[in-house]
Amino acid sequence: MSNPSKTPRAPIVVILGHVDHGKTTLLDTIRKTKVVDKEAGGITQHIGAYQIEVGGKMITFLDTPGHEAFTAIRSRGAKGADIAVLVVAADEGVKPQTKEAIKIIKDSEIPFIVALNKIDKEGSNPQRIRQELAEAEVLVEDYGGQVPVAEISGRAGTGIDHLLELILLTAELEELTADTEGPASGIVLESHMDSRRGVSVTLLVHNGKLTVGDTVQSGAALGKIKSLEDFTGKTTSFALPSQPCLAVGWETTPPIGGNFKVYLTHEEASAAANKEAQLSPTALFVREEPASSEGLAKEVKTANLIIRADAQSSLEALDAVLRTIHSDEVNYKVINYGVGKINDNDTKKAKATGAVIIGFHTGIDAAAKAMADREKLRIETFDIIYEIVEVVRSIMSDFLDPEIKHTPLGKLKVLALFGGSGKSQIVGGKVIQGKVARGGMIDIMRGNMTMATGKLIQLQQGKKDVPEVAEGTECGIRYEGPTDNPLSVIRVGDVLDVYQEEKIKRQI
Repeated sequence: MSNPSKTPRAPIVVILGHVDHGKTTLLDTIRKTKVVDKEAGGITQHIGAYQIEVGGKMITFLDTPGHEAFTAIRSRGAKGADIAVLVVAADEGVKPQTKEAIKIIKDSEIPFIVALNKIDKEGSNPQRIRQELAEAEVLVEDYGGQVPVAEISGRAGTGIDHLLELILLTAELEELTADTEGPASGIVLESHMDSRRGVSVTLLVHNGKLTVGDTVQSGAALGKIKSLEDFTGKTTSFALPSQPCLAVGWETTPPIGGNFKVYLTHEEASAAANKEAQLSPTALFVREEPASSEGLAKEVKTANLIIRADAQSSLEALDAVLRTIHSDEVNYKVINYGVGKINDNDTKKAKATGAVIIGFHTGIDAAAKAMADREKLRIETFDIIYEIVEVVRSIMSDFLDPEIKHTPLGKLKVLALFGGSGKSQIVGGKVIQGKVARGGMIDIMRGNMTMATGKLIQLQQGKKDVPEVAEGTECGIRYEGPTDNPLSVIRVGDVLDVYQEEKIKRQI
């Protein structure tokens, strides 16, 4: 006999994919165009999740781009979402983070949809991406598989309706239901300290009915719900399954990504919290060095971090989300962490080790701030946990060698030598291809051999300094480069290959 209180519920959807493939833009576009909120005049707050209505049916989106939130929630044994949308840029294709997201989706055993994003961008090739996905063991429907695919532009809004239809169709097949009566349970999505209202926590109800006045527990944290707001910021008296809400009334911050549960009495909730508090704490921020394919430890660069948070549960949540960052070239090392304000011991350690100090839901004491200002130390403080992941990625990316982009300019045939001094030579020649430009890099070509590389630091035409000289024109140049080897010095008859070199910062 079926349970009469089990009713259909909205699917909870997480957006996964590579860092630059448009997850945030897609979430923002759906939120701005599909949320009906005439009274409040648009949503101003960001609580980590929102709901939309499509054809009378609701969909809940986890509004935390990247797989950090999803992984942190799953690492605590909670089910974060029912359906995943894998965003892949149609002009770039499958990247390492895409493969990471595919593994996370498959490990979680939830159905997913592929969104081929940026189809309006130059260089977009949806068919090639379908092939790359197939090679990554993701077969989309029109490629002989079972995974639905939608071609979209998150920025322009193209194909969004089709994607939402696929989400609802997938949800229908899953037959998602929940108990809408009895004590509520679900997961903690986000929490922060509000100076006016105290600890404010975003909860996502999975089962039951969460009501103002309920006694809640998550990890070692307790609370009695004083007020509830829906994702638009409107006051509400209750929240049902799949509904995100902002709950005020917690005594301390609960663990982000952890389960919460409503108890009938304060005594029962307190007993559950005490039991959680007594569990032996796991070692935090322990990282293994990335290993090479041969299994030998590689020499990697390391970004040093010092982390301070408001509570042990926050440190645990930070550890979980930071573990989602992977790179074969750069690692991060948390050299010190603790609960409380950022203090002068932290700044002294940061000065000695070159570490960046990160604070979560915590302040900076006066001595630490004075030293940080004086020594130009970097301190970053946050109230939203997933923003920390992006900053740590950026800090690690600073350690990556830049990508060098070469743009060919032209070739100059050397006709005469006019001497020089030190590392510079003055030569005359004719531009036989393209153009040459001041500031360009030069490869000295002798036959098919590159003899040396240097820089074009001065360019003259008719004894006047000029920025560039076109094909078919004679000019004089001052070249600066290595002169310690006779073979690396420019000779008459050499061809100087001139190009621009641009250093592009790589991202993790």
